[in-house]
Amino acid sequence: MTKFSDLGLDPKVLAAVSDAGYETPTPIQAGAIPHALRGRDVLGIAQTGTGKTASFTLPMITLLAKGRARARMPRSLVLCPTRELAAQVAENFDIYAKNTKLTKALLIGGVSFKEQDALIDRGVDVLIATPGRLLDHFERGKLLLTGVQIMVVDEADRMLDMGFIPDIERIFQMTPFTRQTLFFSATMAPEIERITNTFLSNPEKIEVARAATTGENIEQGVVMFKASRKDKQASEKRALLRALIDGEGEACTNAIIFCNRKTEVDIVAKSLNKYGYDAAPIHGDLDQSQRMRTLDAFREGKLRFLCASDVAARGLDVPAVSHVFNYDVPSHAEDYVHRIGRTGRAGRKGKAMMICVPHDEKNFADIENLVKKEIPRLENPLKTAAPKATDTAKDEQPKPKAKSSSRSRSKPAPKDEQPQVEAPQPVAATAPSASESTKSSSRSKSSRGRSGRGRDDQVVGMGDHVPAFILRSFKPA
Repeated sequence: MTKFSDLGLDPKVLAAVSDAGYETPTPIQAGAIPHALRGRDVLGIAQTGTGKTASFTLPMITLLAKGRARARMPRSLVLCPTRELAAQVAENFDIYAKNTKLTKALLIGGVSFKEQDALIDRGVDVLIATPGRLLDHFERGKLLLTGVQIMVVDEADRMLDMGFIPDIERIFQMTPFTRQTLFFSATMAPEIERITNTFLSNPEKIEVARAATTGENIEQGVVMFKASRKDKQASEKRALLRALIDGEGEACTNAIIFCNRKTEVDIVAKSLNKYGYDAAPIHGDLDQSQRMRTLDAFREGKLRFLCASDVAARGLDVPAVSHVFNYDVPSHAEDYVHRIGRTGRAGRKGKAMMICVPHDEKNFADIENLVKKEIPRLENPLKTAAPKATDTAKDEQPKPKAKSSSRSRSKPAPKDEQPQVEAPQPVAATAPSASESTKSSSRSKSSRGRSGRGRDDQVVGMGDHVPAFILRSFKPA
């Protein structure tokens, strides 16, 4: 069995790896590290959670052990799609480089430019950044990439989804042609293949079988949910989520609740807090300091429920997550594997539960096709609540009719009209003759056309006995 000591890493790096509790490399690490140490370009295809971060961090630290960084000219560059993933790479670098004197800087949005500029001015060996913030520093003249010896692109398929490919191509053009490039991705999309053909020089391709199957230590289930009424789907769905959480009891020590949209993340977090559940949102629209505080609180056990968009589905490592709730069925089947992979880590048992509404059934079928298994159906814990909603709806139906009949019985005359009298059905001796009635009708129509008001409104309080002269209409000479 291959061990880290067999890969040719620096003894200081091996000591740090041993202190972190690792002895045996993962397949992607065993395949990529030796080629990276020889200075070869590497194209690594493997899913998140397979140890890709160490695959480029360990050889990078070994290769940069000799040499010194110059001001504003980092010696290596790591590009990540999200702030959280970049921060996690920085944490891993601190762990593995603790026995060396290498320096690093983290360039992500939501953090003061001044602090980042101060680090760059002193000179850093490793620059870890998101593409947008890196270009911001470059355009302000605070950064030069001509000294980059090693360049890493992590989670490239995620960058493709987020529209970063043009930025990556631009950054590549700013770096020296002689650099060593390490490229890691979960999939081999045509755009990524085009970049590898353009910017990698005869790369060593290391492809690990994709994790299209979910871990056996993760218990999965789905509730096929249909609301009692379409306009009540959102509230009933949130009630179902709370029922699922309550059903797990103390076994649910903490959980990540995934939603497809950022607005839904906020709504679900607010709803959970309203009902006494300790929850907080995390997504791309929040301030970076708030996102980091929320994530740290969740990792430290101070926060029980983390409501998240897919910004937390990849790369984030929180070892002790007991449950994952998919409030929404993910639009891309692969994201399901990433989401539920946040639980059941490091050999622990985990549980993943999902709510599927009728319009998500197609996406749910795609997930089952991807994982090559049928996800067990769970019983709806709120199934007894549906008849109540139906009964309530039935009780509400007669109300509009009652209001309508009430209005028809006592309809008042419009306020902006003068009281006018309509001829009732011919009764008694006071009714006008047929010819008079015809003339009155024709004059009434012409009068309505001129004034915009009709004589159809019934006058309240006059009764049925009306003198004949009042019913006549007089036309001025």
